[in-house]
Amino acid sequence: MKRKGRLKKMVIYIVSSLLMVIVGALLFMLLYPSFGGNPSKEQKETYKQLENYTNGKFVNEVSGKSDLDSWKTLFEGTTDGATRKEKKPSSPQPVAEIDWNKVNNDEDSITWLGHSTYLLSMDNRKMLVDPMLESVASPVSFVGSKRYPYSTDIYSTIVSEMPTIDAVLITHDHYDHLDYATVVELKDKVSRFIVPLGVSGHLVRWGVPASQITELNWWDEIEFEGMTLALGPARHFSGRSLFNMNSTLWGSWVISGTENRLFISGDGGYGAHFEEIGRKYGPFDLAVIEGGQYDKKWSDIHMIPEQSIQASLDVNTTKMMLSHWGAFTLASHDWRDPIQRAIKAAKEKDVDIVVPQIGETLSISALKPALPSWWDENS
Repeated sequence: MKRKGRLKKMVIYIVSSLLMVIVGALLFMLLYPSFGGNPSKEQKETYKQLENYTNGKFVNEVSGKSDLDSWKTLFEGTTDGATRKEKKPSSPQPVAEIDWNKVNNDEDSITWLGHSTYLLSMDNRKMLVDPMLESVASPVSFVGSKRYPYSTDIYSTIVSEMPTIDAVLITHDHYDHLDYATVVELKDKVSRFIVPLGVSGHLVRWGVPASQITELNWWDEIEFEGMTLALGPARHFSGRSLFNMNSTLWGSWVISGTENRLFISGDGGYGAHFEEIGRKYGPFDLAVIEGGQYDKKWSDIHMIPEQSIQASLDVNTTKMMLSHWGAFTLASHDWRDPIQRAIKAAKEKDVDIVVPQIGETLSISALKPALPSWWDENS
């Protein structure tokens, strides 16, 4: 009897401890600001009228994995093997010192800040795409994928040196595209945040005034400082915690200026939406297309590099940059495979692929195919 009593107490203790851990984790996700906020009840009511919103969640044009399945496949292990398995650089990689004179002049330009973050100058207006300038792609600093080591630290002063930003454009709310600490540090330098539906819930929680946020649905267009901005569809998902999965929309960006037109794909799987965007808004002077974190299991939500090259042709451009690589390891393949596969596919398809160093500013009007092998210098 005593043994049974001790066993019963032990079971109660273990179950109680587990419940405390679960409750603590749930409370942490609710209270810690990095996990973001939620759309208001009023917003959710308006979303019910939309074709891409079902049962309280945003959905893709083409059915694929559900939000829970998407999260599960990201964490259950990957299957896309590579011949080399250096999942991150073994030594610091070279980066370019940001030339702020180039950034601040009147010429249309694009500056790659690593992964999927870009600083654009269009019609003498500055726009920042998917601001993620911190060292860890995670809600907390002690867990998550760490930024690769670089030869020079360009990130510690980047926000203070950055000019006033006319608009921040967000493609979706995942941690490697929308970073809490970056937004908090940056928000006072930004005139307007232009985001997919629902993303304002995160920004408002982080101190961005609602009056400075514009939300768009797929195919919505706005005039901004003489340019036309349109949110295109993408095949992906959203969410920053168990409580807000697919509560916000994801998308791609079309930026039409006086001289140049850009396409920013955001994250997502390959699909017919690229041709539709090309028919409606092409041709583009440059397409920035993701293809740097992939796996056979992720075909609904991420592209392989060969699909990225085809997507650039679908949107009606022959000049492209590969995004979503060079900063964080989120998949199992060798960290250099995305760009090497993309270069090979681009050559086969007659696509001009531009490969700047992180921190480098390129003129959009005078883009030249560049294939420096900076990623192999310290191999």
